[in-house]
Amino acid sequence: MDGPGLSDHERMILNDIEGDLRSDVRLDRRLRTLRRGVPPWTGAWSRPGLGTGLLALVCACLFVRAVATGAPGVLWLFAAVWVVTAVCVLRLACRRIRRGGGSRV
Repeated sequence: MDGPGLSDHERMILNDIEGDLRSDVRLDRRLRTLRRGVPPWTGAWSRPGLGTGLLALVCACLFVRAVATGAPGVLWLFAAVWVVTAVCVLRLACRRIRRGGGSRV
């Protein structure tokens, strides 16, 4: 460190401030979630992400069923589920871009 060191009084004040910051659970949680990389389970597969994945799976199954049977009811059901899935994927992409989780080069 350049310059003079801290006095005993300044070190005591700094230790008190650091102790207060360490005891703040919400601040600690927010600082931990600011890290780059793979987020913990709660953020990696959040409920909207898991729901969108399940919708995509249902959409794929309905597509196969609609092609195999050719029934108009199944085809319309597939179309409706596909639109909902596309909207959910778009919302997830917008949320990811807004958070700054774009491409990492």
